[in-house]
Amino acid sequence: MDSALLSLLAAFLLSLLGLFAFIWSLRKGLLVENVRAASAIFVKGEIGRVDDPALKPAGQASLQAAAVEPGDTVHPPDAEELEERLAADRSSAFPVFMFISFACMWLLFGGIAGLTASLKLHWPDWLVSEAWMTFGRMRTMHLTAVLYGWITNAELGIIIWLMPRLLRRPLMGPMWIMLGGALVNVAIASGVGAIGAGWTDGLEYLEMPWQIGIFFAAGMICIIGPVIYTLVNRRVESLYVTTWYHTAALLWITLLFIVGKVPGVQFGVQQAAMNWWYGHNVLGLWFTPVAVGAIYYFLPKIIARPIRSYNLSILGFWTLAFFYAQVGGHHLVGGPVPGWLVTLSIVQSMMMIIPVLAFGINMALTMRGRMHLARYSPVLRFMMFGGFMYLMSSLQGSFEALRSVQKVAHFTHYTVAHAHLGAYGFVTMVLFGAIYFMMPRILHHEWPFPRLISWHFWLASIGILIYFVFLSYGGWLQGLAMLDPARPFIESVRVTIPYLEWRSVGGSLMVASHVVFVLHFLAMVLHMGPNRVGAALFSTQAQAMEAVNGK
Repeated sequence: MDSALLSLLAAFLLSLLGLFAFIWSLRKGLLVENVRAASAIFVKGEIGRVDDPALKPAGQASLQAAAVEPGDTVHPPDAEELEERLAADRSSAFPVFMFISFACMWLLFGGIAGLTASLKLHWPDWLVSEAWMTFGRMRTMHLTAVLYGWITNAELGIIIWLMPRLLRRPLMGPMWIMLGGALVNVAIASGVGAIGAGWTDGLEYLEMPWQIGIFFAAGMICIIGPVIYTLVNRRVESLYVTTWYHTAALLWITLLFIVGKVPGVQFGVQQAAMNWWYGHNVLGLWFTPVAVGAIYYFLPKIIARPIRSYNLSILGFWTLAFFYAQVGGHHLVGGPVPGWLVTLSIVQSMMMIIPVLAFGINMALTMRGRMHLARYSPVLRFMMFGGFMYLMSSLQGSFEALRSVQKVAHFTHYTVAHAHLGAYGFVTMVLFGAIYFMMPRILHHEWPFPRLISWHFWLASIGILIYFVFLSYGGWLQGLAMLDPARPFIESVRVTIPYLEWRSVGGSLMVASHVVFVLHFLAMVLHMGPNRVGAALFSTQAQAMEAVNGK
């Protein structure tokens, strides 16, 4: 039995074990609605007190006034629990700042590389004097910088910041995490340089040479150790759902990357099966669980109300773990792979509707009657937009796996549009919102120009919508043209040109939003802008305010 089948069989057996564990938990009553677990992100007396550090004090007051509901009572937050949170934030501040700083750098680089690659699709003679400027290398550098540099660094920063808060104890082993972060970013920088020089492993999402990938895997292992040690030494009775998502995601990505990068094991068809096993799982078992876990923390924290159903959140987690592992095989429709493998992938793609709907229903119930709060909270806008795009992109992905849809969409720009809806419209927008929430707590300083946050949101959201709509339509026309035997292949290229130009328009707006975001981040780091004392500051005076206001 070859290694690809062994990997698939192992993943299937793990899913079965997880299913039995889920059934056992039902029999034991572990999934009876747990109000205490749903409220685990709040200290005593904090429910009902909104929290958006991206707002000025006046904006915070407006949000609070809009969020008041009948029956609310004001209680002073528990001072001891607030002090635990402050200690947790202090313990993770420097590692998190390191990850977010690296993330911002790679976002800017990756965005510019992506826009360059996009422009070259309809300006093919632009920037051709050097090999590293060609579309093939530029696009791959963009992928590596964005997926590993931006998203992975930002997600690691979110995990490291939230874990001590959720477990109510200081982060353990921060120096190991710093070492891990350094190794991860050395690998990313070296991988981007190697790809520019033409040295690549040639597998999508796994282009980084395996000799460099060793540093990435070692870095992730250095990070996992302290996180697990902090988890083992937690001071909470109930694990909030975000802890489940983030712990599992760290373990999943490390295992996925190591299996995908082991040299000399996969060849030919089995290498293709492994490639899409990894390629889809890096989205579904790394990017997605961290972003979903972040929404489950930040959205209820902002509106100061627990999630509607803790059970639905746990159902979403376990069904994601059960069904996602084999989803990538639908990319091999029409390839020389066993038919049962593709069918299994399609079935599991459709089953992914369950965790997606569990999340969507839970968020809709949590936000029922509170949608208007997005007018007041910029971070809430990012979270709501990202959550809605998760619902849309995941449902689209499930139906896109069907053979009837793949027949047209396969090998077209339609799949590129879908990938960006998930990685940008969902994951990246959630990461933006999380960073806007975290950084005032980390840097002890407010965002200096709050109006720029709104500019960032509208540039990014309009940009991704233009990108997705036009590229999806153009990709579908491309697929129809390729299926028509009466039309020459070049016609399928010509028909996409207007839509590729619109893709560049959307990409330009997205890159403009990145410039706004990164410059605003730098201004905050350098303490530029008007000097204000507000609830987001962590001076001695602000700590006293935190004890009063429950921030």
